[in-house]
Amino acid sequence: MLRKVIFLDRDGVINFEPGDYTYEVSKFKILDGLFEALSILKDSGFEFIIITNQGGISKGIYNHNDVNSVHAYMQEQFDEAGIELLDIYYCPHHSINEKCICRKPNSLMLEKAIARYNVEKTKSYFIGDSDTDMIAGERAGVNVVRITKNDLLANYLNQII
Repeated sequence: MLRKVIFLDRDGVINFEPGDYTYEVSKFKILDGLFEALSILKDSGFEFIIITNQGGISKGIYNHNDVNSVHAYMQEQFDEAGIELLDIYYCPHHSINEKCICRKPNSLMLEKAIARYNVEKTKSYFIGDSDTDMIAGERAGVNVVRITKNDLLANYLNQII
């Protein structure tokens, strides 16, 4: 059975993006209305996967343990809201230090998720707040919805359902 999936960028879509790296649980703030909007999408048959660049690892600003701690906290918040996450994919690389094929705007993270979770691309969406998100989604063959950084996701649901 093919799945309808909403791929979500993390910073600026799920949590408040302050303008620099968010790698501490104490500074990770879920955006207002996120879970209400995701509940509407869930009721429309969508499942959720997070796709995020975490280039601060490559830059030595933080490490994999920091990202895993933030993601564990985020997972708890999703669980408490009754929203299941199928998976979280992140790229630890940064183009200033190395070349990789997983960092957005490349689409490898999306392609892996599409294959692993049997995603129906024509009925799935990537919601992001940057050009790199839109390019990655288009390269992977899913629909894209660009939101304004830190905006209410509910303002964009009419583009999906």
